[in-house]
Amino acid sequence: MAKSPLTPGPSPPEGRGENDVPAGAAVFPLIPEELGIHPLLLATLHAVVFFDGSDADVVNDAAANEALNYFATYMQRLQGPDLKRIREDMDALIAFGKQEGWPKEEMQFLQEFLKEFGVGQV
Repeated sequence: MAKSPLTPGPSPPEGRGENDVPAGAAVFPLIPEELGIHPLLLATLHAVVFFDGSDADVVNDAAANEALNYFATYMQRLQGPDLKRIREDMDALIAFGKQEGWPKEEMQFLQEFLKEFGVGQV
């Protein structure tokens, strides 16, 4: 899988300082609850960005790749209403990213995410 272009977001979670996050750790931006995007999709995106986009000093590449392969395997099980929901949520997230003016690389990551993970390709 291609390296995620996402980098540390504008602010760390509450109670955490920026100095707690090591250099080279890729972090997906916080997504507002009001968008209604399924929390498990957001959790998956955050994990993928961290494992795929962080430097080798932060995450062991072999372990990260194994985890990413399992993420893909599980996501490929999506079908029916669940798959429809994930596609709609990704569309909403892409629209949000455009509205927020996210960089081209980040938008491309989101636009290709489901295809990269083989979701809905039976």
